[in-house]
Amino acid sequence: MGRAGWSSQGEVFLVCSVILERGGGCGHLHWYPRTAGIMTVTYTARVANARFGGFYKLLLLWRGSIYKLLYKEFLAFFILYTGLSITYRFLLTEDQRRCFEKVSLYCNKYATLIPVSFVLGFYVTLVVNRWWNQYLCMPFPDRVMCAISATVHGSDERGRMYRRTLMRYCSMSGLLILRSVSTAAFKRFPTIDHVVEAGFMTRHERKKFENLHSSYNKYWVPCVWFCSLAAQARSEGRIKDDHAYKMLIEELNKFRGQCSMLFHYDWISVPLVYTQVVTIAVYSYFLTCLIGRQFLDPSQGYSGHDLDLYVPVFTLLQFFFYAGWLKVAEQLINPFGEDDDDFETNFLIDRNFQAG
Repeated sequence: MGRAGWSSQGEVFLVCSVILERGGGCGHLHWYPRTAGIMTVTYTARVANARFGGFYKLLLLWRGSIYKLLYKEFLAFFILYTGLSITYRFLLTEDQRRCFEKVSLYCNKYATLIPVSFVLGFYVTLVVNRWWNQYLCMPFPDRVMCAISATVHGSDERGRMYRRTLMRYCSMSGLLILRSVSTAAFKRFPTIDHVVEAGFMTRHERKKFENLHSSYNKYWVPCVWFCSLAAQARSEGRIKDDHAYKMLIEELNKFRGQCSMLFHYDWISVPLVYTQVVTIAVYSYFLTCLIGRQFLDPSQGYSGHDLDLYVPVFTLLQFFFYAGWLKVAEQLINPFGEDDDDFETNFLIDRNFQAG
């Protein structure tokens, strides 16, 4: 029986793979190390009830927070601003200060021509929609699992082997596409040998898989094996009628479609020119603000410079919001990495195989 579990230390993945052969089946038990635990940050339980200050506690979280993403850029911006302010106040001559003030006024006047809000807002909206659609394409084999249980009959050993092997082929296809798009899954299964050792694929199947020479992703091969095995089960009467067989193949095709969409999302990125435009717009705007938002000498009577402060509070807040927005897009544009809020693909692989 196919099972997946954990040791008492929570570090070892137990897989029992079952091989279907013409004369019957045999089981193999493997121990395989797993990578780090769940990465996705979940906070919904903290805001289960709407109350006064309900969201304030979330502002103190560090893991998965905007502070963790942005603090290096924020410190760099503040240090550069402070360095320019000290230079203007204490190191420049009187004539140099007048020249610096003219440059500062010029930068502050024309910085508004950079359409940061429009470009960045549209870009983040596009990235968030893409991120959510990628989540909807995550391969969950539950519908295939129910279809197999309902259509592939037989309480004898061979009937059970049919169901288990069909489910293993489905899980194998999901594993192959996840290891091709996810950094964490690829680190866990860097080669097909690791897939074999974990029990998702037999050595005989590996030879057949590797003998199919193709420079493209071969995640669909287990789906072909699934169809061939389902056709064999239909010919033996394990699947009672063509309607049940049709339903089983349709559910497999829906699962394969999810895998295919993940492949396409990995293949087709947000156009590089758009990402470059947004990044250049944000950083050029704040490079301009380093000079244009300096507090100038009030005695010179420049408009809007009646007050001399040392800390540009609202400029820092603007940097926090705009650069933070860009960081959100940077984290969500590829949710299959190893950021705090990226999809935990290893957890999904284990869950699918155990449930199957």
